[in-house]
Amino acid sequence: MNHRRLGRSGLSISEITYGNWLTHGELVGRDSALACIRAALDAGISTFDTADVYALGAAEEVLGEALRPVRRSSVEIATKVCLPTGDGPNDRGLSRKHIMESCHASLRRLGTDYVDLYQAHRFDERTPLDETLIAFDDLVRQGKVLYLGVSEWTAPQIRAALDLAEDMGLRSRIVANQPQYNMLWRVIEPEVLPLCRSAGIGQVVFQPLAQGVLTGKYLPGRPPPEGSRASSAGRAPRFIRRVLGDQLLERIQQLRPLADEAGLSMAQLAIAWTLQQDGVDSAIIGATRPEQVTENTAAAGVRLSGDLIVKIDAVLGDLVDRDPAKTAQMMAVKPAWSREQA
Repeated sequence: MNHRRLGRSGLSISEITYGNWLTHGELVGRDSALACIRAALDAGISTFDTADVYALGAAEEVLGEALRPVRRSSVEIATKVCLPTGDGPNDRGLSRKHIMESCHASLRRLGTDYVDLYQAHRFDERTPLDETLIAFDDLVRQGKVLYLGVSEWTAPQIRAALDLAEDMGLRSRIVANQPQYNMLWRVIEPEVLPLCRSAGIGQVVFQPLAQGVLTGKYLPGRPPPEGSRASSAGRAPRFIRRVLGDQLLERIQQLRPLADEAGLSMAQLAIAWTLQQDGVDSAIIGATRPEQVTENTAAAGVRLSGDLIVKIDAVLGDLVDRDPAKTAQMMAVKPAWSREQA
């Protein structure tokens, strides 16, 4: 497993990050979740990503339990704050109250004194930005947070935070951004990526497999295979089924010969492509079985040829979405490959 510096910070993270969104505490039982995390550690992954909202805290608890036997300084733990964790008016957002209370709750669930990376899960229009930045800065000064990041912020929102932190003389700054990014969903390329590269902010991207669509397991004209996320209970089908359509799935199958040419599985091809994009420091993978972790981590260190990348772009063509207005919308709007176009 290779490691890369996170943006211009001094923090090294593994090329592949293990994340537990929509899995631990929701789709995957405790024993399977623990086995997946052990497989990640065995594969050399040192960076683990979660959030307070994932399974309403259960995902953090499972991660904390799995990492308890591991020397704390040998891993990097990232979590997030902003999305609703309860029904109260202060159980969401980026107010000082919610940030402080959520951070302390996350530390308890994770069983640690500090997190390496604390991320604003979304931008909060209702809270003054200076209040949010001061609260984060205080957590850094207290030693409960080492580095700061954001997730699914637009370029103007990131720019505003950088400028305000400088104007206020805050010592801590944003060093990481966690956007959705893959072969199909490239909405960060026009605005977010250029800004982050110039500001020294690294990308730790999620959904490199586009909800599993880029693995090729979903076939045109056929129902989702048994055991896949699209066929399961919970929230996963809602996220996946809205982007499944025969037009997309037929194009995905055209990537299979390219994966064969590179000696990779479809999943490995998608992850390797993501890791090769300028500005991306790590790609987050999830898993429901340990063997998925083993397969996906084999993409670390793989270098795709320029010709192969050109061929991938030619196959996907007009299905690639690069609209910067869709940043932070998590494909809630109609993507270029939506079912309506199938």
